Amino acid sequence: MRGRLITFEGIDGSGKTTMAARAADFLRQHNIPCVTTREPGGTRLGAAIRAILLPSTAEKKVTPLTELLLYAADRAEHVREVILPALEAGKIVLSDRYMDATIAYQGYGRGNDLEFVRALMTVVTAGVRPDLTLLLDLDVATAERRLHERGGRGANWLDRESHDFHERVRRGYLEIARLEPDRVVVIDASGSVEHTAARVIEVIRERLQGWSYARRNEENPPDDDP
Repeated sequence: MRGRLITFEGIDGSGKTTMAARAADFLRQHNIPCVTTREPGGTRLGAAIRAILLPSTAEKKVTPLTELLLYAADRAEHVREVILPALEAGKIVLSDRYMDATIAYQGYGRGNDLEFVRALMTVVTAGVRPDLTLLLDLDVATAERRLHERGGRGANWLDRESHDFHERVRRGYLEIARLEPDRVVVIDASGSVEHTAARVIEVIRERLQGWSYARRNEENPPDDDP
């Protein structure tokens, strides 16, 4: 049985990384093999690309097209080196960001042509689309406050973008969800970590039943990440 790809999306400060970790804990507790990964940076090449895209210094940012192509290169490597092998092994892949992030940030946010961005994503993903996307939705002001409280805003040039830029990104994400309601589940991320995590697990549990994972893995021990 082929594995499934679950992606976590949302603007910075929405809690994607935390929710992906909670989801991984839930799956392992139920003996369901899973792999956790992230973009950019899920491979050795991706880590080098991440250092270019999200530097910790105030270096001059690259042009919007260059940024888009670097993210595309990271994803092409990530899909072929991490995601596809795990799916073929029957594992659930939990990815902190995937193709929707590029559409939202480099398409809606940066203003690159959306048709071109979507076509590019089809190529670099080899047609591998998420089986489920959890969009952690949060208003930009709250996200900025959370990042400020933990010292995260301003860590790289993407973080330092304007309030309006992040508003465009959020609207882009919500538009993606509107267009693909069967794949993208919008989760209100404005509450506590525990409240949000409960909703995330609820959605995943429902999908697992439809995918027959719960029954198939009752007797199987969990696998470690590769």
